[in-house]
Formats: sequence, C-alpha cells, structure tokens
Amino acid sequence: MDTRPAIAADVPQLLALVRRYWEFEGIGGFSALRVEIVLQELLATAARGAIFVADEQGMLLGYLAVVLVTSIEHQGLMGEIDEFYLLPAARSRGIGTRLLATAEAALVHRGCVRLQLQLGAANALASDFYRRHGYAARAGYQLLDKPLR
Repeated sequence: MDTRPAIAADVPQLLALVRRYWEFEGIGGFSALRVEIVLQELLATAARGAIFVADEQGMLLGYLAVVLVTSIEHQGLMGEIDEFYLLPAARSRGIGTRLLATAEAALVHRGCVRLQLQLGAANALASDFYRRHGYAARAGYQLLDKPLR
C-alpha cells in the first residue's frame, strides 16, 4: 500500500470515493459532473490545494483533500482538510495515519504553517483519531459560515 499525491488518472476512482464519503456523512446534492470539475481543478492548480490517496495496487482505498489559503494571522500558508475518507475495509489498519502523515509532510515541504479541519460534533471515532495525531479544538474560537449561492 502506497500513500501519494493524486494524479489526473485517479479522478474516476476519486469520484466514486467522494460519492461514498458524501453518503457516509449524509451530505446532499452530489453532482458527479460538478465534483469531477472541482477535482480536476484542484489537481491542476497546486496553489489551491492537493489531494492525497492511499493506493493498493491501483485500487484507491481512500483520499485526503486539502485546500490552501494564505493567512495573515498565521503568517503564511495554511491548509484545511476538506475531505478525508477511507473505505470501511481500509479502516483500523494504519492507512489513515499514513495518509495523514503523507499530507502533513507534503504541506510542510510546501511551506504550510498550520493545518486545520472541521469535524462533525457526533463523529467520536474521527475526533479520537485526530486527537491522537495532535489536533485539538482552538480555544476561544467557533466556526461560523454562510453559503454564498
């Protein structure tokens, strides 16, 4: 099993994984065409972010997508884990740990100074996973958002 940056040839398998992730999280509005366009844009434009995959002999077991932003407050490039999904059969095998480590190392190499993520409040397994890897709630802050469409 290898963890590596995704390439354009991975998009068909990534699209299927994204669909499964959205079903798992109960995210509505999946549009295969729109998601494919976003995946292609992210892979083609390194300044926007990166996608990392867990690849077992040509079969993708999971992916981790990071989007990038320049932060004045953090004085540099900052990443946010947008999506992180492993097939159920790939869980609890250390694959998620390897995928996260691959992404973190690549982001450090690119000059990222911080990596953050959003997590569903009820997702205790994921919360435990991230805490074991050094992630914690940022004291005194809360996430606010507003759809712009």
